[in-house]
Amino acid sequence: MGVRPRQLASQVLFFQVAVIAAIVLASALITYSLVSQQVTEEYEKRSLAIGHSVAAMPDVIEAFADPKPSAVIQPIAEAIRKSEAASFVVVANTDGIRYSHPNPDQIGQRVSTDPSPALQGQSWVGIEQGTLGWSVRAKVPIFGAQGQVIGIVSVGFLEEQVKATVLTWMPVIGGNVALALGLGIAGSLLLARRLKRQTFGLQPSDIAALLEQRESMLHGIREGMVATDREGRITLVNDEARRLLGFEGPVEGRKIEECVPAGRMRDVLTGSRGGSDQMLLARDRVLVANRMPAVVRGETVGAVVTLRDRTELEGVLRELDGVRSLAHALRAQAHEFSNKLHTVAGLIELGRADEAVRFITRTALVHQELVDLVHERIGDPALAALLLAKAAIANERGVEFRLAGETRLPADAADARDLVTVVGNLVDNAVDAVAGSPAPGWVEVAVQAGPEGVGVRVRDSGPGIGSALGEEIFEEGFTTKTGTSHQGLGLALARQVAQRRGGWLRVNNEGGAVFTALLPSAAAVSR
Repeated sequence: MGVRPRQLASQVLFFQVAVIAAIVLASALITYSLVSQQVTEEYEKRSLAIGHSVAAMPDVIEAFADPKPSAVIQPIAEAIRKSEAASFVVVANTDGIRYSHPNPDQIGQRVSTDPSPALQGQSWVGIEQGTLGWSVRAKVPIFGAQGQVIGIVSVGFLEEQVKATVLTWMPVIGGNVALALGLGIAGSLLLARRLKRQTFGLQPSDIAALLEQRESMLHGIREGMVATDREGRITLVNDEARRLLGFEGPVEGRKIEECVPAGRMRDVLTGSRGGSDQMLLARDRVLVANRMPAVVRGETVGAVVTLRDRTELEGVLRELDGVRSLAHALRAQAHEFSNKLHTVAGLIELGRADEAVRFITRTALVHQELVDLVHERIGDPALAALLLAKAAIANERGVEFRLAGETRLPADAADARDLVTVVGNLVDNAVDAVAGSPAPGWVEVAVQAGPEGVGVRVRDSGPGIGSALGEEIFEEGFTTKTGTSHQGLGLALARQVAQRRGGWLRVNNEGGAVFTALLPSAAAVSR
């Protein structure tokens, strides 16, 4: 059975304790070295001061002229040595012969260390080994009445005495070491506990695996995701969101306002516009956006916006609505045709065959005239089919559908997809506006190819557009219709398609509303 790896908090704790212990130990060694050096310097200064005081004593200077200098100098040197707690106070002549020494047997013997610096009239301090062992000592010259060097004084403290003084500082050093180590370990324990809470007790391998899984999930899902912090800066954006929003290059760390142009999309991403399942336009894409706050431990730390691409679904729904409307129109036409058949049958039974023929001819010409007109003037089959379908829907809703006399469109005049989008949305909007009026109304469509591109005009006999809504009706999400099926995207999508082609879409009132659009051709755009 394998040994379970330590948790991240435990690893950090052990590592920190080891680092702190090493630092504290190094600090203790450095402190001990500094204290030892300082104590040694203090003993050197003390030795030098004692040596100068002895060398300046008149009794010592005068004793050099006595037949037995040691008889006078030895008692004085020993008294000073004992009073100053020195290890030795040695007085010697210029030949290095001792006149005093803690060991009387050494009196009269030559000093064991080099006296030349002092004999040259210079004071000296340092560490040397003498008859008593290693010691910190000072050597000071003794000057006679004429200013000449007549002897030397050597004062010292044994190394054991110096070390004993250094050891008196060890409790202070040890206390500081213990305090620093204790504070360091306590801080490490607190940090380890906090780290354990923040990482939920996970091991480093677990954290790495979670990060890898998160990255793969975020960039693998088909929904776009944008996360922001409290200040509105982007903290995360996955690949699908980059595609839908058209982000290029790194955007993490930048604010939404710097990456998304002003409009409904920016309002939703920043939270200025609330609500769920917001329908948005992003270039040619229809998106559904939801913005939710990101809450961590009960505190809101930002927001997460999800984006779903509903372009294909919206297209299918629009086609389904068109099919349903067409089915309703066909049922209405079938019912109307059944009534007309009954009328024809009744006229024949009454023996009025001529009136029956005239009735049939008149009824057929009304529909066939529009079919022939569309077939003659609209060369693009997709647009022709769209107009006939819209005509059937309008007729079923009690709206007269007209094709303007100037309508002319060759088969290769424009991109059928863009033209169908613009014409379809404008006609739907016009039929809805007229169908809501109590009086019978009409919708007129004009499509004409010119040197600049394809021009579209859709007129209706409805109430028109209020002056206060001139540009607002083209904003995505704006609608005056009721019901959940109306998302306010038709006119916004139509204008966006026209502008993407380098054209325009406008509205004005001439009795009813008049929508005009220009879809430039590729040749016109390149000029």
